[in-house]
Amino acid sequence: MDGHGTDARPLLACLRGAHKRHGAIHALQGLDLALRGGELLALLGPNGAGKTTAIGLLLGLARPDAGSAELFGRDPQDIAARRHVGVMLQEAALPPTLKVRELLRLTASYYPAPRSIADVVALAGIEDLLARPYGKLSGGQQRRVQFALAICGNPRLLFLDEPTVGLDIQARQALWAAIRALVADGCGVVLTTHYLEEAEALADRVCVLAHGRLLSEGSVQALRARVARKRVWCATTLPLAELAAWPEVAEAARDGERLCLSSDAPERLLRRLLAADPALSGLEVRAAGLAEAFTELTGAASAAQAAEAA
Repeated sequence: MDGHGTDARPLLACLRGAHKRHGAIHALQGLDLALRGGELLALLGPNGAGKTTAIGLLLGLARPDAGSAELFGRDPQDIAARRHVGVMLQEAALPPTLKVRELLRLTASYYPAPRSIADVVALAGIEDLLARPYGKLSGGQQRRVQFALAICGNPRLLFLDEPTVGLDIQARQALWAAIRALVADGCGVVLTTHYLEEAEALADRVCVLAHGRLLSEGSVQALRARVARKRVWCATTLPLAELAAWPEVAEAARDGERLCLSSDAPERLLRRLLAADPALSGLEVRAAGLAEAFTELTGAASAAQAAEAA
């Protein structure tokens, strides 16, 4: 999907042909990126891909060397545009002695039309933390408070940088539910995460960056479809070592009661399996997961980059 195409959802922010250098490093190389209301965009890429630089340009923390950046149709450094943005960074330096309730009230006071404190507390699930000093909270509790602070201003666009680091499974699921509720309410969300299952669970659209360039843009399903390799699970009496030697099998492993076979030619593999073992059972074929698609895309980009440099 073209980020600047016919999508009916409102365009909240964009980069057009953005270039940015940090000394000798060409961090962004002509990046086009569009952020829309009512959509969660997962921005993925290995370390050094340009994700942080792209977000910095959209937030007005830096300016592109070439190309343009817009936030709600304005210069990202325009305070009128920045009032509609919420940000949750990986690290936050907050006054440790202030109680959570005080932090929420202070943050809300910076915005012209903040979300109600009660609503923020309910969405972030921090009712039990309000009377406690921020510095006395665990890392996971602090992350939940940081999320609450990011949504205090009732943002139309929310940037979440590794939001669930340090959270247990229950807290992570609760945060996912809150993020989905915000998106359903029309908020645009930009998510950067190393938890690819998080992107797979939440994202409407995925952009994969490497070396400052956009490698792939589209739905999770479209990205997975770019990877030809499939996974075939089955219960069979055929020996694992024998199957691993078949040319149709790229990898073979035991997965509980069944075998898991990776194949670039799944149709040929299935025909051979059924011919070799008529009693075959528990057959299941799956496309590559997002993690596999991401690894294949970024690996190919790194190989191309190395070839260019040679």
